[in-house]
Amino acid sequence: MYQYDELDQSFIEQRVAEFRDQTRRHLAGELSEEEFRPLRLRNGLYLQRHAPMLRIAIPYGLLSSRQLTKLADITRHYDRGYGHFTTRQNLQLNWPQLADVPDILADLATVQMHAIQTSGNCIRNVTADHLAGINPEEVDDPRPYCEIIRQWATLHPEFTYLPRKFKIAVTGVKEDRAASQVHDIGLHLQRAANGELGFTVLVGGGLGRAPMIGHVIREFLPVPELLAYLEAILRVYNRHGRRDNIHKARIKVLVKSLGPARFREQVEDEWRAGRDHAPRLLPQQIERVRGCFRPQPYESLVDIDALAGRESAFLAWHRYNTRAHRVPGYRAVFVSLKAHGEVPGDMTAHQMESLATLAERVSFGLIRVTHAQNLLLADVRQSDLYEVWRKLAELGLAMPNIGTLTDMIACPGLDFCSLANAGTLGLARQIQTRFDDLDYLYDLGEIEIKISGCMNGCGHHHVGHIGILGVEKRGEEWYQLTLGGSANGFTALGEVIGPSLPRDEVAGAIERIVETYRAERLESERFIDTLRRVGLKPFRERAYATHPEAA
Repeated sequence: MYQYDELDQSFIEQRVAEFRDQTRRHLAGELSEEEFRPLRLRNGLYLQRHAPMLRIAIPYGLLSSRQLTKLADITRHYDRGYGHFTTRQNLQLNWPQLADVPDILADLATVQMHAIQTSGNCIRNVTADHLAGINPEEVDDPRPYCEIIRQWATLHPEFTYLPRKFKIAVTGVKEDRAASQVHDIGLHLQRAANGELGFTVLVGGGLGRAPMIGHVIREFLPVPELLAYLEAILRVYNRHGRRDNIHKARIKVLVKSLGPARFREQVEDEWRAGRDHAPRLLPQQIERVRGCFRPQPYESLVDIDALAGRESAFLAWHRYNTRAHRVPGYRAVFVSLKAHGEVPGDMTAHQMESLATLAERVSFGLIRVTHAQNLLLADVRQSDLYEVWRKLAELGLAMPNIGTLTDMIACPGLDFCSLANAGTLGLARQIQTRFDDLDYLYDLGEIEIKISGCMNGCGHHHVGHIGILGVEKRGEEWYQLTLGGSANGFTALGEVIGPSLPRDEVAGAIERIVETYRAERLESERFIDTLRRVGLKPFRERAYATHPEAA
């Protein structure tokens, strides 16, 4: 993974000292909340419902065991002994004290971590496929390009105060595990017919109040032109983006208002006009960063039968929570943060420390954060799988449900967020309770449920096979259901199927929806494919069977 040099470390430490002084002045009454607000946001600090929330950057989701151990120590000493992993591959602390935040940032700096640009109207944490570098179908590893973008974007003087927050995702495979088509910019690595490496560039995706799927504005961009082209996009956005209306400030609104063709023309004009002085990636620059992501020192192994003679619980875990590796004798292991009865994405300090120790022993001391709020040990020897399963089971991290209905995405909702209209965590537990039979889950196959507590869509409900949006009605929590969303390969936005439901009726409606799927599906057909084939009508009718006037 990327290692800070002396310049990197000095920069981070100076930033900590700067924010320590800003916080001191604010607490002393020398800086008003209005003056302090942009300063704290640039350092990942929000004011939430009960306490400040600190969002810690995990670039492209890659952690060392030393970093995870430090996060465990921080959650124990400055929070309530746990952290929450998000869909941007970040970690959030929900209970820090404002006066302690400079100390937290100083502790993070000792392990080459920070919270810079995890909030505010700037380029946020750049995300990538969590199977980067080990997927047999990968065109190229996206992580070096994520790191190049991270370095370029950090405190970029021209793009520090954009009209609105800005998110970039990079992927190197057709299966879009980074949800790049619903980002402000999505970059898909590909090779031209002559073997040249480059990117397909998508712009204008996003969720929130006006969800949109990104548009391809360049089919092939040579790698050396990456930063120059990103600058052209951001200049057009900075020039024309709406700063007068927060709800219309995202680049997706600009792309829609201009039209993708006109937006593309403006970007291409800007790119050509600035090519003489724009940054170009030189081969030696790319190789310097690529050197941080060289393949691990794998042993010369062969694939083995790790299942022979093992109990059924291990077989189920192996099937659902592990994936193929490009190197013989190895396998990638998901660490499920979706144990039934627990908050999706939460992890205790003890679990973090124990997983860090395990990673040192079985996965080169590296841990990855996934887009779906789980973790990953990417490089586990097949001969170690049984031991890893037993240890994860002891830690409550071996729930064999990756890709199933209870592998839900959920934002913190009303329990923490000051913007939320409804709770998400209690609802997630209700659904887990209703679908607690693993054999039943396995029969259903792949179903993605995504839950958001408000229209900002942090739980990505718009692109869930089943999406759940919390709304407020007369001071009570209600939930709107959408069906048909997807963000993995064939990206689509879900459709609202009827009026919102009270909390205690949501799990029952979902059960009726999945039973409709079981009745309608063809052999081996996934939920999303059945839904697309037969349409929404039978699902809508069954979902509202107890409310015939709404069907």
